[in-house]
Amino acid sequence: MQNNQKLLITFRLNPQRAKSDGLPIYIKIYLDGKRVEIATKYFVQSRYWDSRNFEVKSSHPNYLHINNMLTGIKNTVSRHFLELSISGNLVDVFELKNKFLNIAPKAASKTICQAFELHNIKAAQLVQVGKLSPKTSIKFIVLLNKIKAFLKQNYGKNDFNLSEMKLSFANEFEHYLLTIDKLQSNTAHKYIKQLKKVINMAVTLDWIQVNPISRFKCSFYWPEREILTQEEINLLFTKEISVPRLAEVRDVFVFCCYTGFAYIDVFNFEYDAVTIGLDGHFWLKTNRQKTGTKESVPILPIPLQIIERYRNNKYCLAHNKLLPINTNEKYNAYLKEIAIICNIKKNLTTHIARHTFATTITLSNGVPIETVSSMLGHKNIKTTQIYAKVVEKKVSEDMKALREKLNPKEPVLAVVSN
Repeated sequence: MQNNQKLLITFRLNPQRAKSDGLPIYIKIYLDGKRVEIATKYFVQSRYWDSRNFEVKSSHPNYLHINNMLTGIKNTVSRHFLELSISGNLVDVFELKNKFLNIAPKAASKTICQAFELHNIKAAQLVQVGKLSPKTSIKFIVLLNKIKAFLKQNYGKNDFNLSEMKLSFANEFEHYLLTIDKLQSNTAHKYIKQLKKVINMAVTLDWIQVNPISRFKCSFYWPEREILTQEEINLLFTKEISVPRLAEVRDVFVFCCYTGFAYIDVFNFEYDAVTIGLDGHFWLKTNRQKTGTKESVPILPIPLQIIERYRNNKYCLAHNKLLPINTNEKYNAYLKEIAIICNIKKNLTTHIARHTFATTITLSNGVPIETVSSMLGHKNIKTTQIYAKVVEKKVSEDMKALREKLNPKEPVLAVVSN
């Protein structure tokens, strides 16, 4: 493509930089209406300067040398302009100035999309070697799509320079997620937490100096988590269910209630997953797919009974599975049918079994929260405190024991009813 840019080069004296030996000669470069000036190393008195021809007058004792050098400077700038024009792209006057001064161009600022693309490539590699859950990798792909939609909506851009990012970016993205995407606050803040992680990666790569949104506080509120009572668990386990597919799902669900394993971890258990621990009892051990942390649970009598029930199951033998387990979608759908059959007025899902293990099966029966946290594979005991809501029955029993210890002869109060 032909470059039709107009380049104009002149010289002038700069009276603001006057010294004892005269005024400095500056080269002026005009390109497409933009101008830059560069000081040369030559000085002359104003009476020796020809402002019409932009050169030193012949009355100056060294005029030939200075004028030849100024011509050489002009030719050098013109040559640089031609070199930069070869690519066919428009030449920027500041780019031309830097080339003349032999200043290396600054590396292009990395963008948020480039950071995500690199992060997601690394995440995919971790998935391939089993170090990251595919679902976690997909979450960052979803987040990148939301970032792109946000940039289009708020900035009219397809990308954003990391060097230009400020704390306000996180505030505006939060507002977008809450108002445009109509997400709950917890979900919106989970996305921003993931965004922080990607930008932290950019910091470690020296793409930027600091994470500009590190001070954005991600706050979470923890809703009441539904659990099953021991009576409901017993009802489920003892209910006669004639439909095989529903009976199998019921058994897997009860198994999870007594072990605390997530759906995906039970799905991944192979036929010979059961081991014998140092205590001589049966155990199940795995690395949680969600977090990669170790999860070890001794097998109680009921889950052991369920495992034994399927030792000769054709599906388990053919597919090397500990238990017959459906896809997550079918599993949850069948649980809805089971809840109706058992007349349980709760929304049975794969994860309610994990909540039930943490509360009804363990904490409510006096298992220390540290032990529960270890069995659930939590990295932080605070996570267990969120999951493991101590049921009212346990609180009542604990307070009853305390009451008897402090005052075994508690007076009986007369309750007056209106």
